[in-house]
Amino acid sequence: MAFIGKFTDILSMNKATISADIVSSTSLNVKQRLGLEKSLNQLLDELRLTFGPEVFFGRLIKGDYIECVLEKPELALRVALLIKSYVKALDIKENKKKGQDLKDFKEYGIRVAIGVGELSIWNKQKGIIDGEAIYLSGRAINEIATTKNTLVFRSTKDDWNEVFTPVMNFLDVLFSKYKRAQSEVIFYKLLYKSEKEITEILKKGQSTINQHSTSTGWYAIKSAVDYFEKTIN
Repeated sequence: MAFIGKFTDILSMNKATISADIVSSTSLNVKQRLGLEKSLNQLLDELRLTFGPEVFFGRLIKGDYIECVLEKPELALRVALLIKSYVKALDIKENKKKGQDLKDFKEYGIRVAIGVGELSIWNKQKGIIDGEAIYLSGRAINEIATTKNTLVFRSTKDDWNEVFTPVMNFLDVLFSKYKRAQSEVIFYKLLYKSEKEITEILKKGQSTINQHSTSTGWYAIKSAVDYFEKTIN
C-alpha cells in the first residue's frame, strides 16, 4: 500500500495490532446495530482511558469492525480478551417477531485477530496504519471469517506463533461457553478491578462475583495473559 505525503511516524520496532469484526452482524436489526455501535465506541473510550492514548489507539469502522494499535505489544492479549468479553456481555434481545437468529452472535460475539510485527507507517493524527502487523491481523480476520475460530494470533516470529496458537484455541473455546454475567466479571477482572470493586460496579454480592470468577476459569485466563505479557515485546 503506498501513501503520498510526508509522515512523521516512521517505525521499525514491534507493535501489536488488533482487527476484530462482529459475528453474524447481519442478524441484528437497525436499532440493535446502532446500539452496538454506541457500545463499541464506549468500549474504545474505556480502553483509551485505561491504557492511555499514548499506548492505545482504537477506531470503529462501519459500525462493526474494530482496528487497534498498541504501542506495547505485550498488552495485546489482554485487550483482545477485553474486547471479546465486553461484546459477549452486551444485552441484545432477540426479535422473535422477525425470526431473528442471534445464536452465533451470542455464542461467539466477535472475531478477534492479534498481529505482532513492525509498522512502517503509523500516524495517529491521520489514522494511517501500514506495515506487517496490520497485514497480519487483517489477513487473519479474513481467513477465519468462514470458520468457528474467533481468536487468533499472528506474528513475524515462528516461535511465538507455535507457542500462542494453542493458547488462543484454548481461550477461544473457553470464551464461547461464557454467559453474559460471566463475561461481565471477566471484563472487569481484565481491567484490573478487584472483586470488591466489581461487586460495587455490578451491584451484585461478592459471593456471586467469586462464583462467576471460579466457573469461568479465571486463573487459567490470568496465567495465559501473564505469560503473554512476559513473552511478547
